[in-house]
Formats: sequence, C-alpha cells, structure tokens
Amino acid sequence: MRRLRVRRDIAAPPALVWDLLVSVDQWPMWGPSVRAVDLDTARISLGSRGVVHTIAGVRLAFEITGFEAATSWSWRVGGVNATDHTLDPIAGGTRVSFGAPWLAAPYLGVCAVALRRLERLALEQVPS
Repeated sequence: MRRLRVRRDIAAPPALVWDLLVSVDQWPMWGPSVRAVDLDTARISLGSRGVVHTIAGVRLAFEITGFEAATSWSWRVGGVNATDHTLDPIAGGTRVSFGAPWLAAPYLGVCAVALRRLERLALEQVPS
C-alpha cells in the first residue's frame, strides 16, 4: 500500500538519530502525541509489544511489526497499521522520514512536528 511521507534532513549522525527513535524514554520528547510508554525494555525491536499513553489520556497497545536495525521501524497501534520511521545517511547527517497510510494523512502534520523535535534533540547531543 502506498504511503504518504514527511521528511527532514538532520545534521546529526545516523546512529545518534536512530538511538532517539528506538529508545522509548525519548518518545515523549519528540512525539507530540506521546505522554509515556510502557515496555519491558528500554529499546524497541521486532515484535516488541507495549502500551503508548497519549496526551489525550488514551492508552493504546502497540506492536513493532517491522524493524531493520539502524534503518527503519514500523508499528501497529490500537490494532491499526500506523507510522513507519526511516533513516538514510546523507552528507553531513541523516535524512529521516515518517510515513503514514493515506487514511491517516492529517496525522502527517503531527509527524512534521515530531521531526522538528527530533532534530532539536539530536542537535543538542551533537558534539561541537
């Protein structure tokens, strides 16, 4: 199925950006709709199952359905295929893209905010 995407080039190493994307304690820092995450481990991997607490107070079960280390991950949230997260190394940093199904097109605005927050977090950690 074709997906809609938003992208952002971040002047930070891919390994640093990847760490922010897979460490669940970081999700509330860059994910505008995430308040907290319940997961038995600190980082996601293929098949990880947990609960995401939204800012609206709703708790939704999730499962990581796709995972390619240091490259991409995707998930089902509340039983629905949700966003995917992809990294590509580029000169001077990392191109990050988030994809969503056509039916979730309005959510791409939230994804764009998430990418800006992700960039801010990454740049705070890049050595000067």
